[in-house]
Amino acid sequence: MRVTEQLPDLTRTDVGVALSSEWVLGTPGRQRAAADAIVAAWQDAPWPAGLLSYSIYLDTDGELVRHYSQWADEAAFERFTHDGRAARVDRIDAAVPGIERRDLARYRIYRGNRADDGRVTGAVVAVRVDTDSLERSRVWIDAVFEALDADGNLPAGGIGAFFHISDDGTHVLNYAEWTSPEAHLEALAANGNAISKGPLWDRVRTMEGVRQVSVKRYRLHRTLTA
Repeated sequence: MRVTEQLPDLTRTDVGVALSSEWVLGTPGRQRAAADAIVAAWQDAPWPAGLLSYSIYLDTDGELVRHYSQWADEAAFERFTHDGRAARVDRIDAAVPGIERRDLARYRIYRGNRADDGRVTGAVVAVRVDTDSLERSRVWIDAVFEALDADGNLPAGGIGAFFHISDDGTHVLNYAEWTSPEAHLEALAANGNAISKGPLWDRVRTMEGVRQVSVKRYRLHRTLTA
């Protein structure tokens, strides 16, 4: 297993399913301890067949750990869940008791793009949205891209946005790449807590059957690969 500081490649074509979840730790000390415990637990265990990459992120408030893993297919994840996940979880829980685990879902990328201008991603913004249906998820994501296209580009500081839809169609995860957490905050401050303004963005914000769950800014801790 290799431990790197490289973000996962969300444009790769061999990903059958992506999994993401969130752990609540509450303090920067516990957050860092949990992230280090994850790496330690995985270093001492066999690499699961079919796992392409596993990335660990720390939110900028010092409270959360976000997981994002790319798998060849769902069967590979099911085998790992059955054969190897419990031992890793037990070791992490022994090191950092009382972790609250939430927001686990299986996703596939529906639409995404990235600016090819040489800028380096310094933050990942995870935007979680719930919808009434798969159709509503697709309509909402399409509306976001229509608004982006009308603007001519991503907002200043925005590098890429990859919109995932969960297996049941009712959860959307936007994995957005930014130059820094500060750039994202500046964009929100300039546009009334949104990344841009105008009628098309009003439609995105007020679309019926769509509910924003969370917006969190993260920095990569480590990425694990075979």
